Amino acid sequence: VERAMLWLVVGAAAALLGFALAFLPATAIGDATDEAPAGAQLDPDYAAGKKAIAAKDWNAAIKALSSVALRDTRNADIQNYLGYAYRHTGQLDLAFKHYQRALDLNPRHRGAHEYVGEAYLIVNNPAKAEEHLVALQRICLIPCEEYGDLKDAIAAYRQRTKK
Repeated sequence: VERAMLWLVVGAAAALLGFALAFLPATAIGDATDEAPAGAQLDPDYAAGKKAIAAKDWNAAIKALSSVALRDTRNADIQNYLGYAYRHTGQLDLAFKHYQRALDLNPRHRGAHEYVGEAYLIVNNPAKAEEHLVALQRICLIPCEEYGDLKDAIAAYRQRTKK
């Protein structure tokens, strides 16, 4: 009787797990939107671009990442990093272009939503920043760093501008 009960409990748990996995959004299981494909990670220009970003050498980052982007046209992370670097050089039109390309390639890219939201604050468009905050809220399900960062940036913007 005990063995039969054990199998019944194990079977019920397996069925429940299968049901939950079938109906959970992909982000709840694991979302690799912030990880470049293995090929890009091995690319020396990609590595140089990330290193330049870490060193805040925006022009070197743009040069290296632009080279990678020519070879890897479907990588949302590269486009997001390019947008980030261009934003830090003050070239906001190019930043918006690359953020949009990242979101075209991956509409659930958390980093692109955060960074484009921050760029909208730079151009005094908090309403557009809020749209990306709402998108992050939908994507993250549970609080994620990108959501918290953009929420804090919007709050700081509103405090600074009293809007």
